[in-house]
Amino acid sequence: MENKAIFAGLNRSVFDEANPSPYTVGLKKGLSEELVRQISADKKEPAWMLKNRLDSLKIYYEKPLPMWGADLSKLDLDDIIYYAQSGAENVSDWKEVPEEIRKVYDRLGIPEAERKMLAGVGAQYESDVVYHSLKKQWEDLGVVFLDMDDAVHQHPDLVQKYFMKCVPATDHKFAALHGAVWSGGTFLYVPKGVKVKDPLQAYFRMNAKNMGQFEHTLIIVEDEADVHYIEGCSAPKYGSHALHAGLVEVFVKPGAKARYSSVENWSRDTYNLNTKRAIVERDATMEWIGGNMGSGVTMLYPCSVLVGEGARCDHMAIAFANKGQWQDTGAKVFHMAPHTSSKVTSKSISKDGGVAVYRGQLKVAPHAHDCTANVECDALLLDEISRTDTIPDIQIRNNDVTIAHEATVGKLSEEDMFYLMSRGIPEDEARAMIVNGFIEPIVRLLPLEYAVEMNRLIELEMEGSVG
Repeated sequence: MENKAIFAGLNRSVFDEANPSPYTVGLKKGLSEELVRQISADKKEPAWMLKNRLDSLKIYYEKPLPMWGADLSKLDLDDIIYYAQSGAENVSDWKEVPEEIRKVYDRLGIPEAERKMLAGVGAQYESDVVYHSLKKQWEDLGVVFLDMDDAVHQHPDLVQKYFMKCVPATDHKFAALHGAVWSGGTFLYVPKGVKVKDPLQAYFRMNAKNMGQFEHTLIIVEDEADVHYIEGCSAPKYGSHALHAGLVEVFVKPGAKARYSSVENWSRDTYNLNTKRAIVERDATMEWIGGNMGSGVTMLYPCSVLVGEGARCDHMAIAFANKGQWQDTGAKVFHMAPHTSSKVTSKSISKDGGVAVYRGQLKVAPHAHDCTANVECDALLLDEISRTDTIPDIQIRNNDVTIAHEATVGKLSEEDMFYLMSRGIPEDEARAMIVNGFIEPIVRLLPLEYAVEMNRLIELEMEGSVG
């Protein structure tokens, strides 16, 4: 409960306040083959990774911007810094992180959270991972928790086997961009039968103006293993655009279970164009839990590919769209094997003209009989000028399935508001209580400290304190 005190006094300045960024002076904006080669050379990467980067760059130039979803016309890709080293080395002792960077994470409650309830923590600042630590009890059992740059060198066979095999560069323009300029991120490997009881966390921070961040998260959970991984993200507000195009790949082996939780709270300046996907094998389980707020534009659709019999997935997400925000979020589920099951629960809140879109895709292959899929989309409109849309794409190629899709849109109940206010609760608090009740089924799945943070962030949005 100690962390509750950290978040009780939370305000937007914790996230919006930037450190000085002298390391960006003289850096060129925009993308080039020269830059891609520099990134690879700085990291002393093997030849296969450089080839992957150059192949991805070629695909990036060939791919058009998405013509659907959120409006990306104001995103100037030539005005982004694609690679900036903060100058900090990756260390395992928090005291060795440079003080000015450490202060940022201390304000955010990291690594306080590590001491309280986490098995391990990673912290990334701009393009560099500055801190990584794993508790010895899990290291002794063979768990590997490294930043991706180190994993390329220390576990080259594993990384080459899985890197961008779940999400190839050909997937879309921003996957190709990521493949060319990725930097940092997390590599997590859980051996067969190991059940990691405490969550592991990584936190990604963009600090400089016009910055791009392209961290790569690769998670491999072997047979009958179990792990919970959490990511948090934030960036300061500048009044000019930043870009986040990270990529998450999860491989869940037979009988294993993986839970991936994220709270993405980028600034209004940020285009959050993240890609997340899992391949789920026989009798394995993948759980996605996510909260999206803060960024001006989000396009994010975590995907589960159920390739083994008995595989299952749960997608649970919250999106909050305030003034000037377009939250285009949802889920993709591909039933590629018999006896698979999925559940998608999506909740969105729109306020002061914000736009929240649920965009989902559900596919059942011709041979995938005896499948069950359930999609629930609930939207809450807090005023007359906000908007919400539900855009489902359901493709069923087998008759032996059970499919349900439900979408609801509601407003704040006048009766509920009257009841709470008649009990002496101020109007703003009454509204926040109703909203917190609306999102509670998803927030309660987060660890305590993160549930407290999510509720507090929602309260800040409700108070009009953000942006």
